[in-house]
Amino acid sequence: MLRIGSIVWGVRDVPRAIEFWTRALDYRLRNEPDDDWAVLVPREGPGVQLALDLVDSEKARRHHLDLYAEDQAAEVERLLALGATRVDWRYEPEADYVVLADPDGNRFCVVQVA
Repeated sequence: MLRIGSIVWGVRDVPRAIEFWTRALDYRLRNEPDDDWAVLVPREGPGVQLALDLVDSEKARRHHLDLYAEDQAAEVERLLALGATRVDWRYEPEADYVVLADPDGNRFCVVQVA
């Protein structure tokens, strides 16, 4: 079964986004941010994390879901059978995710979790 693990939000200025979203949502940094990536989590209690990803695109499609899976390969095959398509993506070595698109072309990642 899948669950939403993170909403990835494309931003043009990571520090400014950290300041805004931590205050807007009462979230906190999960750990020290990188120049191009930060993960925010609820200050208290459970909730979906918000990942801030530096982008240089001004296009509207800068956001995607990360879906966490214990059996990534099986979930990818299940989602493909439901109508998802593989996205031509350049993966870094040891990538733990697969990029797919839903029938409308909206991209999302299936991430292997331990």
